[in-house]
Amino acid sequence: MWLKPEEVLLKNALKLWVTQKSSCYFVLQRRRGHGEGGGRLTGRLVGALDAVLDSSARVAPFRILLQVPGSQVYSPIACGATLEEINQHWDWLEQNLLHTLSVFDNKDDIASFVKGKVKALIAEETSSRLAEQEEEPEKFREALVKFEARFNFPEAEKLVTYYSCCCWKGRVPRQGWLYLSINHLCFYSFFLGKELKLVIPWVDILKLERTSNVFLTDTIRITTQNKERDFSMFLNLDEVFKMMEQLADVTLRRLLDNEVFDLDPDLQEPSQITKRDLEARAQNEFFRAFFRLPRKERLHAVVDCSLWTPFSRCHTAGRMFTSDSYICFASREDGCCNVVLPLREVVSIEKMEDTSLLPNPIIVSIRSKMAFQFIELKDRENLVESLLVRLKQVHANHPVHYDSSPSDDDMTSSVFYSTSMCSDKFGDLEMVSSQNGEEREKEKSPLPHPEPLTVFHQSGGQSPDSRLSREQIKISLWNDHFVEYGRTVCMFRTEKIRKLVAMGIPESLRGRLWLLFSDAVTDLASHPGYYGNLVEQSLGRCCLVTDEIERDLHRSLPEHPAFQNETGIAALRRVLTAYAHRNPKIGYCQSMNILTSVLLLYAKEEEAFWLLVAVCERMLPDYFNHRVIGAQVDQSVFEELIKEHLPELAEHMNDLSALASISLSWFLTLFLSIMPLESAVNVVDCFFYDGIKAIFQLGLAVLEANAEELCSSKDDGQALMILSRFLDHIKNEDSPGPPIGSHHAFFSDDQEPYPVTDIADLIRDSYEKFGNQSVEQIEHLRCKHRIRVLQGHEDTTKQNVLRVVIPEVSILPEDLDELYDLFKRAHMMSCYWEHPRPMPLRHDPSRPYAEQYRIDARQFAHLFQLVSPWTCGVHTEILAERTFRLLDDNMDQLMEFKAFVSCLDIMYNGEMNEKIKLLYRLHIPPALTENDRDSQSPLKNPLLSTSRPLVLGKPNGDTIDYQKQLKQMIKDLAKEKDKTEKELPKMSQREFIQFCKTLYSMFHEDPEENELYQAIATVTTLLLQIGEVGQRSSSSGSCSQECSEELQPSAPAPSPEQDSVFVETGKPPQDSRAFPEAGEGDWTVSLEHILASLLTEQSLVNFFEKPLNIKSKLENAKLNQYSLKALEMSHPPQPELKLNNL
Repeated sequence: MWLKPEEVLLKNALKLWVTQKSSCYFVLQRRRGHGEGGGRLTGRLVGALDAVLDSSARVAPFRILLQVPGSQVYSPIACGATLEEINQHWDWLEQNLLHTLSVFDNKDDIASFVKGKVKALIAEETSSRLAEQEEEPEKFREALVKFEARFNFPEAEKLVTYYSCCCWKGRVPRQGWLYLSINHLCFYSFFLGKELKLVIPWVDILKLERTSNVFLTDTIRITTQNKERDFSMFLNLDEVFKMMEQLADVTLRRLLDNEVFDLDPDLQEPSQITKRDLEARAQNEFFRAFFRLPRKERLHAVVDCSLWTPFSRCHTAGRMFTSDSYICFASREDGCCNVVLPLREVVSIEKMEDTSLLPNPIIVSIRSKMAFQFIELKDRENLVESLLVRLKQVHANHPVHYDSSPSDDDMTSSVFYSTSMCSDKFGDLEMVSSQNGEEREKEKSPLPHPEPLTVFHQSGGQSPDSRLSREQIKISLWNDHFVEYGRTVCMFRTEKIRKLVAMGIPESLRGRLWLLFSDAVTDLASHPGYYGNLVEQSLGRCCLVTDEIERDLHRSLPEHPAFQNETGIAALRRVLTAYAHRNPKIGYCQSMNILTSVLLLYAKEEEAFWLLVAVCERMLPDYFNHRVIGAQVDQSVFEELIKEHLPELAEHMNDLSALASISLSWFLTLFLSIMPLESAVNVVDCFFYDGIKAIFQLGLAVLEANAEELCSSKDDGQALMILSRFLDHIKNEDSPGPPIGSHHAFFSDDQEPYPVTDIADLIRDSYEKFGNQSVEQIEHLRCKHRIRVLQGHEDTTKQNVLRVVIPEVSILPEDLDELYDLFKRAHMMSCYWEHPRPMPLRHDPSRPYAEQYRIDARQFAHLFQLVSPWTCGVHTEILAERTFRLLDDNMDQLMEFKAFVSCLDIMYNGEMNEKIKLLYRLHIPPALTENDRDSQSPLKNPLLSTSRPLVLGKPNGDTIDYQKQLKQMIKDLAKEKDKTEKELPKMSQREFIQFCKTLYSMFHEDPEENELYQAIATVTTLLLQIGEVGQRSSSSGSCSQECSEELQPSAPAPSPEQDSVFVETGKPPQDSRAFPEAGEGDWTVSLEHILASLLTEQSLVNFFEKPLNIKSKLENAKLNQYSLKALEMSHPPQPELKLNNL
C-alpha cells in the first residue's frame, strides 16, 4: 500500500533492513528475519521481535524508499506484506515515474513531485475504497464529487449516503438531493434558474420526527432553533429516517455527551463511517438492548432459523444472533421464546446430518446436560466454523472450573463454578452449598461476610402460616417450571416464566434468579477474585466519592434491621466503594445506595456487586452519572407514553414535565424508595426479567389507577400527594416477612383508612394494559428523545452562561445569544474536521457551565476576523494572536466565552480610555512577545524621527503650539497615577512601533482616513518627544517637569501630505536619529502619555467614540463562518461559500 511520505534517517536502521533493488531515486528493502532461509543471528532477532509485537505495532516486511541523490534523508512511500505486492508498486514506479524524473534539474523538485504523486494515489485509493463499500460504487463516487463541489467542505467531511427528495417551502416543493454526511444534513436544488443550498449541522437539530401535512401523508420534519423543514418524496422513507436517526444520535452523543458515551470500534474514526457501519450499529444496539448484554459485545451474524422447543414439542421459528461471547435466539412471535447461551457455558457445537425433516441442523450442547437443536441455517459451514473459533477463544481466556462434588439428576450443577460461588446448586429449589464448597469459599474469599443479609429478615406477620403456604406454592410452581424449561442462565424464557415473575419470585430463589435474568452470573464466573482485589485496592482511600458514600450509608433502608448494625453497613460500603473504583466515570450517584442495599438482602456481597454492575452498565445505561442523561431520556419517553395511553390525563395536565419530575425516583430507584420494600422487590423481579419496559408499564398503571384524582388535582403539589399516598399503601399479601415502610413514605392526616392495593394486581394490570411495548419501540423512542434531552442541556448551559455574562457587558442579550452560537460553532467545527482532538479541547459537560465550551488560538482568530470591529487587513491575524495571549490568563491555550465577550464589549461599547487601554495592553507583554510573528516587520528598524517640531502647520496657514498642552499634560500625570488602581508597565520603543502600526492599519479604508493619518502623525510626534524627555531625564536624574522645559521647536512644520512618522525602509530623513533597540536605552512612554496625546486630536477622539453596530458583523459572520474554515483547511483556497436559507 502507498504511504504518506515522511522523512527518515537510515543511519540507525541499516541493520534492520536489507536492500533488494535500487535505482537512481528508489530503494526496495526487505526487513531482516522475513523470507530468509538461513539462520543469521541478526535476522532471527529481528524476526522474533516482529513476531511478538501486536498487530498494530508490527512493521510491514517490505518497503520502498524515495532517495534523492546527495541527501541523507529518505522517505518511505510504499510498504507491502508480500514480495508480490511490493513488486507491483515498484513496477508502477518504474513505468510511470522513473523516466519522468530525469527532466527535473533540482533535487527538491524531484522530491516534491514524487511526494505529491504518492499523496494523490493515496487519496484516489481511499476514495475508491470508501466508494466500493457502498452498494453502487460508481453512483456513490459521482455523488461524492458533486457533494464536494457544491458544499466546499474540507476533505474530512465524509459523505455517508444521499437520496433524491423534495424539500418544502410553504406549499412549494423543491426537488433536489439530500446529502447525509458525518456532521451535516445538506440539501441541494437547482430549479428554474434558482440554486438552493441548505446546510444543517446535526448538533443544531432539536427534533427529528415523522409527520404528515395536508399534501403528503408521510414526511420527515427537522426542527432547528429557528425553522422547521419538511422533506418528502423518498423512495424508501423508513430507510432514510433510520439513517437520519443514527447519524443524529451518533453525532450528538459524540460531540455533546462524551462524558460516558463510547463509540463502537467501527465508528471511532468519523471520517471512515459508512452507511453499512451505521446499519450495523443500529442492529448492535437492538441486540444488546433486547438481550441486555454488555456494551462491549459485538454482533457478528443474524441468521434466520428454527429452534427445537421441547415444552411445545415443535420447532419455533426465529433468528439466531451470534456475538463475541454469546449465542442468542429470539422467536418471531414476541415473547414466545428467547434463549441466551453464553459461550462460556457451551461444551460443543456440532453439525448434524442434513435431512428433509431437519435441514442444515446444528446441535449446541451446554454444561448443564442440555442441548439446543437449530435447523434451517443458511451458510451453516461458515457459521459453525466462526462459532468454534470464538468458543475456543472464550474458553482460553476464561477457563471453566468444573465442580467435582457429587450431584444427582434432580440437583443440576450450578451454572458454573467460581471462587465465590463454589458449588451452590438448586436442590429442591433451594440454594444449598456442599461442605467442600463452603470450605473453599472460606479459604479463598477475602470478604468477611459473603452470605446474603437475609438472615436479618424477621419471620412472622399477622398470618404467618398462610404467607408461608403461599411461598411454598410459588416454590412448587418454579420447581415444575425449572424441570421443563431449564434452571440455568440458558433456560427457555417464555410467557409462562413472565407470569411467574409477575406473581413474585420466592424469597429463597430471588437472588439467584436475579443473577440469571441479568446474566450477572456470567460476569461473576468470568472474573474470579476481581471483586476481592477491588475491595483491597479501594478501602482506606479518601476522596470526594468516598465522602458521598459515607454520608449516604445510614440513609439506605434505615428501617431495615440489616442496616441497623455495622455488618450490613460495612458490606454496603465495600460494594459501593469497589464499584466507584471500578468505574470512575460513574463513581457514585445517589440512589445507588438504596438499590445496592436491596441487592445485598438477597445476594452475597460479590453477587450484589455484579448485579450492580449489570444494572448500572447494561440495564440502565447512562442513568448513574453526572447528568443522569439516561434517566432524563426515559422521563421524556414516559411523557410520550402518557400521551399515547392516557390522553385524558395528558390533556388535563398541560405540562407533563411535572409528572416526569415526580416519577424520576421511580426510575432511578426502581420504586424502592417510594413503595414498601416487600412490594417494591416484586417490581425489581420484573425489572430483572423484562428490563426498563417493566418500569414504564408499571408507571403507566400507577397513573391510570389515580387518573381520576389527578385530573381533579389543582396543582403539582396535590398531584404529588395523591401519588405518594397511593404508592405508600401498596402491599404484598404474599410476602413471608413483616411489612416494612417505604424509604420515602407519605403520611396522611386523613382519619379514614386509605384503600390498599396489592402489588400482584398492579403488576398484572400493567402487563395486561400496557405490556405491548416492544424493546425495538422503546429503543426508537429513546433515540428520538435523547436528541431533545441533550439539546435541553445545551440550552440550559447557554442560558446559565448568558445569565452570568449579561450583567457585566453592554452588548444586547439578543446579540449575546448570536455570539454564543458563533462561539460554540467555532468549537464544533474544530471537532468536525481536526483530528485527533486533544482531550482538553473536547466538550466536557461535567465542567462548570462557563467552561464547557472553550476555543483555542486558531478558532479565536477566525472569530476575531468575523466579529471584531478592529480589522487591520493582513495585520488582523497578528492582532488576534496578541488578543488571545492577553485574554489567556491561566495560559492553558484555551479561552472561555466570558473572556471573549468582555473583550468585544470594550471594542464596541467601551469608553475611549478603555479602548486605548486595551490597545495598549495588546502591545506590551504578555500579549506582545519577543517571538511575535511581526517582530521582523520593517518598522522594527530605525525608522522614526524624534527630532520633530512642537509647532505644526495647518492647511489654512495657522499653527498650533503643543508646548503648553504638553507641559500641562506632564504635570497632570502624577495625579492620574494616584487614581490608577494598578499601573501598567511602560511601553518600550519596539512595542510603541507595533502600537503605531496597529493604529495605522485600523485607519485604513476609513472614510476619514487622511485626517486620521495626519492626526496620528501629530500624536506620534508628541509621544516621541515625551519618550526622549523621559530617556534624558532618567539618565540625568532630573524630574520630568524640568525636562519638559527643554523641549523647543527645532524645525519648520512639515506639510500635511507627508507621512511624518513612517518612511520607507532604507530611506530615513537625514536629520532623523535611529530608534535604538530595546535594552540599549530607557526610551519609554506610559498609557497616560498615549491617552493624553490622543485626546488632543478630535478626529482620533471621534474615531474611538463613534457608535459601532455589531448586528451587521453578526449577520456576516453567520454567512461566512463555514466558508472561512473551509478556506483555511482547503488547498488551494476555494471561492467563498454562500449558504441560502429557505
